[in-house]
Amino acid sequence: MEFLLSTDPANVPRWLMLHAIAVFSFLYLPIAVLILYSFNGQGVGGFPPHHLTLNWYRILFADGPIWDSVLNSLQVAFAAMAISLIFGVPAALALDRAHFPGKAFFRRLVLLPLILPGIITGLSLLMLFNITGTKLSLITIMLGHGTALISVATTEVFAGLQKLDRAQEEASLDLGANYWQTFWRITVPNLKLSIIGAALLIFTLSMDEIAVSFFLIGRDNTLPLEIWGRLRRGITPEINAVSTIIFAFSLITIVLWYSLRRRSALGTDVGMELVESSNRDAN
Repeated sequence: MEFLLSTDPANVPRWLMLHAIAVFSFLYLPIAVLILYSFNGQGVGGFPPHHLTLNWYRILFADGPIWDSVLNSLQVAFAAMAISLIFGVPAALALDRAHFPGKAFFRRLVLLPLILPGIITGLSLLMLFNITGTKLSLITIMLGHGTALISVATTEVFAGLQKLDRAQEEASLDLGANYWQTFWRITVPNLKLSIIGAALLIFTLSMDEIAVSFFLIGRDNTLPLEIWGRLRRGITPEINAVSTIIFAFSLITIVLWYSLRRRSALGTDVGMELVESSNRDAN
């Protein structure tokens, strides 16, 4: 088992490298094929692709219904981001700072939407809207996405709170600031990277969400449902083109989110080193 602990590539068995290559090929080769065929002049047929062209992207940019659905998805994603953070940040603070009966149960309940299949969440919200007589529209999708993604905001901010140095908050309170001033001037700035990371992740998940949207859609389609509806009539290179754009956008967002997480972790480590150094100097 020593090779599992080694960081030298020369000590890694060849079969393990081949296995890793096979796994990543299985995951990403279909995406690579999709991107390649978005430039195929012969459409979705023929291998290997011939006469590479940008015509399918030109057709895509002239497609009104597609861009209407993109606008709808953006509105839903921003609304879901706001709803999730408005409810998720206080929930994370309650889990980290407050002591109340049933706290352990509440912590597990917050994670429930992450475990439940989207079809269950969508169906339960549809029944709720039917009972209350709410007409299905983009607003119901916004509420559905926001509800389903509150757990993402809560877990991300809670993780940031676990790494937060409480000494700054205590110093702020000792210097005369009240709890509200301390929250806005000390806690929120220190949680900035966690909140931004949660917002980016929520935005990406909302843009790709289809199960909840399917049950709550009204007259206006979101982008995933527009693509799904067109796929029922067959695969077209235009679908490959829009899927390539979605993949690129999601990849950029996830990389940015991961970079923020790393910066947050590095900042925490540096802060702890400074605190330890100050304690040593004081002693």
